[in-house]
Amino acid sequence: MRKAFDKLTSGMYLVGTKADKEAGCIVNTFEQVASKPELVVIAINKENYTCTQIRKSKKFNVTVLKEDTDKEIINTFGFSSSEFNDKYKAYNKKYDLLGLPYIENDMVALFSVRVKEEIDANTHIVFMGEVSESVLLSEDRPMTYDYYRTVKNGITPPKASTYQKPKAVSGYKCDVCGYIYRGEELPIDYICPICGQTHFTKICE
Repeated sequence: MRKAFDKLTSGMYLVGTKADKEAGCIVNTFEQVASKPELVVIAINKENYTCTQIRKSKKFNVTVLKEDTDKEIINTFGFSSSEFNDKYKAYNKKYDLLGLPYIENDMVALFSVRVKEEIDANTHIVFMGEVSESVLLSEDRPMTYDYYRTVKNGITPPKASTYQKPKAVSGYKCDVCGYIYRGEELPIDYICPICGQTHFTKICE
């Protein structure tokens, strides 16, 4: 089943908002769902401070990451909490028409959104809103989630909507005869007791 979900396409986005304080996080769930008016949706984990701030302010913005975005931006906004960190401090932030912070560098487009509806999606809140402002920031290629994972070797944080718990290593299979060694670590210079070869592939469950 997971292989089918992996075929879904998505991008990489920075969501910004402000109620009690400025907050932002990285998401890969952002879609346009209507054109008249222009409606979009995002999904954010309920435990994220950014989610709390959007629920209070009823507005957010989304910037689209370009393909070669500095990975430090993803690390800053994707793997720490705005509740305890000023994520925008190290960057040349600007403000959109809704008074929300955003970063222009390393981004290709900006969308400013007023929330019209919230949908409870188990671990996440889906916010549907109407676009108040949309701006093209550059002609660079946008980063896809697949590019982030396969080319940039990016990892998915546990609170992301697409997070999957890593599979546990259950053993190693001999590439020649198929013999399986059970254990999390294959001993150095281990030799297959059946065929005498040393080439093994990790097996996960």
